[in-house]
Amino acid sequence: MQTIIEPFKIKSVEPIYFTTREQRIEILKKAHYNPFLIKAKDVVIDLLTDSGTSAMSSEQWAGIMRGDESYAGSESFFRFEEAVHSITKMKYIIPTHQGRASEKILFSITGGKGKYFISNTFFDTTRANIEFTGAEGIDLLCAEGKQPSLIAPFKGNIDITALIRVIEEKGRENIPLVMITITNNSGGGQPVSMENIKQVREVCNRYHIPLFIDACRFAENCYFIKQREKGYENKSIIEIANELFGYADGCSMSAKKDAFANIGGFLAMNNEELAQQCRNLLIITEGFPTYGGLAGRDLEAIAIGLKEIMEEDYLKYRIRSIEYIGDKLDVAGVPYIKPTGGHAVYLDAKAFLPHIPAEQFPGQALCGAIYLEGGIRGVEIGTVMFGKYDADGITIPAPMELVRLAIPRRVYTQSHIDYVAEVIIDVFRQRDHISGYALTFETPLLRHFTARFKPIDTI
Repeated sequence: MQTIIEPFKIKSVEPIYFTTREQRIEILKKAHYNPFLIKAKDVVIDLLTDSGTSAMSSEQWAGIMRGDESYAGSESFFRFEEAVHSITKMKYIIPTHQGRASEKILFSITGGKGKYFISNTFFDTTRANIEFTGAEGIDLLCAEGKQPSLIAPFKGNIDITALIRVIEEKGRENIPLVMITITNNSGGGQPVSMENIKQVREVCNRYHIPLFIDACRFAENCYFIKQREKGYENKSIIEIANELFGYADGCSMSAKKDAFANIGGFLAMNNEELAQQCRNLLIITEGFPTYGGLAGRDLEAIAIGLKEIMEEDYLKYRIRSIEYIGDKLDVAGVPYIKPTGGHAVYLDAKAFLPHIPAEQFPGQALCGAIYLEGGIRGVEIGTVMFGKYDADGITIPAPMELVRLAIPRRVYTQSHIDYVAEVIIDVFRQRDHISGYALTFETPLLRHFTARFKPIDTI
């Protein structure tokens, strides 16, 4: 059959509350034109993030009822540990309450002034945890990944030549680890090839630098490898995952993505000394090493979700659902990062709104326009999120100006997605009437969460 149906049935529903355009004008003003400051009840379709917003399965809910809430040595922990080990094969597995908690622990121990961490692209919270220690994060995205309209199979890859150059320039002794993000969230949700990971492993071996994986969307990345990389077409997702993690010394993961969980994360690694340091800090900041800031029921949900995410019928449906939006946008000529990634569609705000310069935040303006048109909440991934200032206070733009529309797992149906595409296309047709934004308030770190704006024409 050509029609790919949802590989699940819906047993519980949550109402959507509709707003009028007039209401959304006032809501946007009160939120200072920042989608993060809009109340969830005022959002029709919420694509702000796919983190912690997915629908859990009946088996996960059953697992929640089985959760062992013992403070130490919980049976739920051992089921969680076995699930993570079956995928990563790593020796030491440390639960945390979410991905950024894992990052905080890892970089607090390995970071510090004069240190450099290298990635294909660090996401904003990862970079913030690096910079908070005084260290610097360096992105080395491959050339293909910097061209939104270019069709290429693995646009999330790291630039190997640049990796070697940076290691030589900074000195291997100043680089605690290299981290590969799969899929590459800030780079458009694009996958990383197994060949690229092998090459990074070889470079890290040459310079004696540990390799870590940011594994938030590992299953989606493994599915892309199965579909696009020669030699993997007949391998199962678990076999691909085992090989992928086999090239790494450790990983961090937010279980709020590719584990269908509403909360949770973990660190996994093979270095006993580093694991002990991480556990020591975990006890101070998160909790005992067999619960790590989570309830036993959450550990159960993660353990079950990690198995469900590797079901190929689900992954086929998931990836095709994202492609489906891209197909509709293609017909209307809407610019977005091509090909579509695993968890989101990334609108190319620079091409969508060419009349708005980077210092007027075209991505943020596009987010506002999409919410105004149809009550859809997305997030800017551009100069608001990644821009910096030079010594004279002049804005240094981000490499790309994007709007991410992240699709929660097992939440929305095809008609919801049809609506999303319709709204985007309507906004595209009216794009010449959209004005840029100016900042009225910002914080020094992660400013996009709480920043306030005004449209330029209202100042």
